[in-house]
This record gives sequence, C-alpha cells and structure tokens, in this order.
Amino acid sequence: RYLLEQDFPGMRIGPEPTTDSFIAVMYGETEGNVPGNALVVDPKKPFRKLSRFGNAFLNRFMCSQLPNEVLKSISIIDSPGILSGEKQRISRGYDFCQVLQWFAERVDRIILLFDAHKLDISDEFSEAIKAFRGQDDKIRVVLNKADQVDTQQLMRVYGALMWSLGKVIDTPEVLRVYIGSFWAHPLRNTDNRRLFEAEAQDLFKDIQSLPQKAAVRKLNDLIKRARLAKVHAYIISYLKKEMPSVFGKENKKKELINKLPEIYIQLQREYHISAGDFPEVKKMQEQLENCDFTKFHSLKPKLIETVDNMLANKIASLMNLIRQEESNMPTEMVHGGAFDGTMAGPFGHGYGEGAKEGADEEEWVVAKDKPAYDEIFYTLSPVNGKISGISAKKEMVTSKLPNSVLGKIWKLADCDGDGMLDDEEFALAKHLIKIKLDGYELPGMLPSHLVPPSHRKPFQTAE
Repeated sequence: RYLLEQDFPGMRIGPEPTTDSFIAVMYGETEGNVPGNALVVDPKKPFRKLSRFGNAFLNRFMCSQLPNEVLKSISIIDSPGILSGEKQRISRGYDFCQVLQWFAERVDRIILLFDAHKLDISDEFSEAIKAFRGQDDKIRVVLNKADQVDTQQLMRVYGALMWSLGKVIDTPEVLRVYIGSFWAHPLRNTDNRRLFEAEAQDLFKDIQSLPQKAAVRKLNDLIKRARLAKVHAYIISYLKKEMPSVFGKENKKKELINKLPEIYIQLQREYHISAGDFPEVKKMQEQLENCDFTKFHSLKPKLIETVDNMLANKIASLMNLIRQEESNMPTEMVHGGAFDGTMAGPFGHGYGEGAKEGADEEEWVVAKDKPAYDEIFYTLSPVNGKISGISAKKEMVTSKLPNSVLGKIWKLADCDGDGMLDDEEFALAKHLIKIKLDGYELPGMLPSHLVPPSHRKPFQTAE
C-alpha cells in the first residue's frame, strides 16, 4: 500500500489477523480481481504449477490487477498474516510452508516485515523463514512502525530483533534490516527522521534495481537447478544400482534410505561434488519413501557430459549476451508511487544537505562562515594573498581526517590547480571538511554552487 500509494482490490489493512489470502498484485489496464482457480489455468500468468496445492489453497489465492505505474516494472506477492497458535496453523487446510517455498524459489526479493511493538517470532513465522532456506541472498528485513518508539527503545528493539533472527536464520552473515515508518502518516516520534529517510531510500534503491538484475537472476537459478539435477542423477542411479534383482527389495530400500547421509559422502568423494549441491537429507528421505527404486534409471554419462559442457561453456556466452543486451537497452528502473516522492525537488533524498546545501541559493553558501575561516587563514602567514600547501596541511590535519580524505578535499578546493590556496579556496576547504565531519559524502567533482565567486568563469554573452 505504501509503495503503490493506492488501494488494491482485496486489500485490508488493520490489526492482525486481516489477510488470510495470498494476493498477487499485478499490472492490468482495468482494476479487478481474478480468483485462484481461474488464475492457475490462465496461460499468460506464471501460476499454473500452483494447482498442485489443491482447492484449499486456491480458494485463498487471488490476483489483484490495477493500472499502477509501479506494477509496470514489478509484481508483488502479498502473503497472509502469520498466525501464532497451533490450532490456526492446522486449520489453513494446505501446506503453508510449501507454498511459501514455491514462491521463494521464483521471486527476486523476499521482504520480512516486523513491527517495533511485536518482535516475537512465532512458531509459524519460524517455519516460514526456514522454508526460505537456500534463498538467503534474496531476504531483506523491514522493521516497521519504528517512529512509535523513542531512540533508546529503538536501539533495544533493533538489538532484540537481530538476536531473534540469529536464532532462526542459520547464516554467519547479518541480514540487512531497514528501519522506518512505511506509511503516509505523520511520524509520531521525529527524533530519527533522518535515519528513516536514509533507510527508506536504501530500500527503494534495492527494489528499483530488481528489473535490471532479473535476467541474471534467472540465469543464476538455471545454473542452480542444473547442478541440482546432476546431483539427483548421481543419487538416483546409485540407489538403482544397489537394489537386488529379485528378493528383499523393501528391506534394501529401507536400508538405503537410512544410509542416505553416508551415500552423500561417498558420492561427494567419488564425483568431487560440493556438499552444498546436495538436497536436504531429511526432505530427500521423505520423498524416497514413496518411490519404487527398481523403476529408477541408470546413470547416462553422456547426459552428465552435456550438463557439464553447458555449465562450463554455454553459460559464459549467455552471460555475455545478457551484458550486451543490458548495455544496449535503457536502464530499467521502478517508477511511480512512493518511488517518485523522493526523486527530485526539495524533498528528494539529501536535498539541501552536505555538499548539496546552498544549491538553490544565489549567495555562495560558504560565505556565512567565511569570517571565521578568514581569521584562521591570516594566522597562516599568506604571501601575496595565498598560503602554501605545507601551511594548509598543518591546519587541515587538525580535523583528524585521514590523508586520503584530506587529499580529495585539497583537490576539490584548489580550483586553479596552482598548489596554493587563496582565502576563498581555504574557506571552501574548511567547508568541505565540515561536510565530511558531519557524516556526509564528498562530491566526486566540485558542484557549480560551491565554486568560489572569484574562480567562476564570467558568462559569455552572444553578440
């Protein structure tokens, strides 16, 4: 709702539990709903494989279509609110985690939402997060309603969230958490306004980059599936080879299923496969319970060779094709909705801050602090109105900034490149030091509004 800046059909916002449905929010010329059963038979939509989850799921699945600019670039899957009790979990009538897993394998980004007031990770939420195993690079976390607590409480809440997530998500890396208040209402607590704006901007950049990376992500998934298929072939052919031809098939089957972890180790050594390429043992054992091992196929080395050839050679040429296509096409970004609110104008991110301060003022922004900078300048014994690099360095290092930063500031401030600073250039250097000390980034090139008045080229008028 926050990203689209308009209501969509089937949306209900309020205290939990509100939505009990999966809603695919997609672009359409006219506003309307398509129910789940009709959706999975539509050849133009990518949901046909969801029919295997049955009517209990399809009755709680729908597609919301509306003509929104944001949805031209991305589609959003809004999942049901997570419940905490065991009773509700059973009453869903379909395998909730399996559905989440199906979507997780196909989406570009997974966003987990937490409220600053409700940080506990329920049993179902924990199971849901575990369903995303293997998709950790896609996960981002949003800590919402952060304006409803003060700075001290927010620090504790953030720490508690990271601790809770660390117990559920088994990765050594820390997940990226975006903190903010993602709705179009006044902030209750404005102490952290600048933090919320920077975090929202980071989240927007992350989402906006998705259309550009979609082709590479699909290629990445193809490689992942090819490696998995190859490993499956090794496992299946091994089980087939070990089966007796006449008697004791059932006992041998049970024995092989129990020995699966040892079989994995043996195949790793024999074919030099990484342990990370194997499917999860427990899940594989469950799947094998219902299979007839005698009907499995033997290993076909020629097919394995074809897959290896594809991974070694074909994928590289595909990657080059994607890069060429991307360079020839205009950069695709997500537009509309909340994304346009912070693009330009005085409310754009960073407008009037740091190096951008004074961009729309007629007077040179450094002038207001120049008298104080001049006092320092004249204590450095200028010769012919300029101080040497050595004198400037003595003053500039008092800022305690590293030489790499001070070197960049010198390069930006020495407008005429003569290796010395006049009073205006020195004032500019002190202004740039102040920008850096205030926590802002330095510009790559000196913006026109920061160029000292005496170093500005006069406008040439056409005769």
